[in-house]
Amino acid sequence: MIIWMSHAAVDKYKYEHMKRYFLLFYTLLLLFSCEQGKTADDIKINTSQGISLLNKPLIKRQVNPQLDSLQVENYLKALKNYEVNKENVNHIVWLGRRTAYLGDYKRAIEIYSEGMNKFPNEARLYRHRGHRYISTRQLDKAIADLEKAALLIKDAEDVIEQDGIPNSLNQPISTLHTNIWYHLGLSYYLKNELQKSLAAFKECLLNSTNDDLQVATRHWMYMILKRMELPEQAKVVLEPVDKDMTIIENFAYHNLLLFYKGELSEKELMENNNLASSLAVQYGIGNWHYYNDSIEKAIQIFEKITKTGNWAVFGYIAAEADLSRIKE
Repeated sequence: MIIWMSHAAVDKYKYEHMKRYFLLFYTLLLLFSCEQGKTADDIKINTSQGISLLNKPLIKRQVNPQLDSLQVENYLKALKNYEVNKENVNHIVWLGRRTAYLGDYKRAIEIYSEGMNKFPNEARLYRHRGHRYISTRQLDKAIADLEKAALLIKDAEDVIEQDGIPNSLNQPISTLHTNIWYHLGLSYYLKNELQKSLAAFKECLLNSTNDDLQVATRHWMYMILKRMELPEQAKVVLEPVDKDMTIIENFAYHNLLLFYKGELSEKELMENNNLASSLAVQYGIGNWHYYNDSIEKAIQIFEKITKTGNWAVFGYIAAEADLSRIKE
């Protein structure tokens, strides 16, 4: 059977087909564009990240696609994974972490907060947001998050936490539980709530199953006990430490503990270029002078640290916190 169509009907038929082809082409083009996603040159961060404990702006350098190529590449991978499945909590955690490694701690906090709306009982989100609240000097919020995380992991089995920036052996040394307790202890230390800080670090030590975790935790415990004027307890913290410990990552803390034991001198620490450049070592030495009543020397070291511009590392934040109290 032959169906005759008028010229108008034919034109309409062609128009409808052309319209469908155009829509299909446009859809495929849009999908292709989305598939391509952002490029390295598209990545920008909010360079203003808050106010320091000394009431100075916390400014981050803008992302440089050449200098920051690895961080940008890892961020783009995390973003792609997240866009494929936004309901996967692992993708949310890693997008937040990769965003923070670019220096955008405020955006990382937002990502973790959005994740909490979907996964309100996910300890990792509180652990990582707590860390970035420390970075942005929101210490009360950090404590609230990390206390919540500590409740969520109660009676749960500990798990290895994969490194965002791997060490030389590409061997993760920390766990979810140790990171929660460690950052909680640090948060209380920065607020000078030493008893609560010590309690958190004791929990961290109970979960520290390798020498790297042991030296990192014992370092803060020793400093806390010395500030609390409990020298005998501080000495006990140093007892298991020796020069033959197997250290993969935390060389600064290990050598500081040997310094506290009298097995290394301040001169030996500062003549080692790798150690001398560490703000953790500089803070440890400054703190040693502080609790040994060389307050002026301690202040000089703390002020030197805060002139480095490396404001996101813990040695810097601790020096800043001490100066904020000394100058009150």
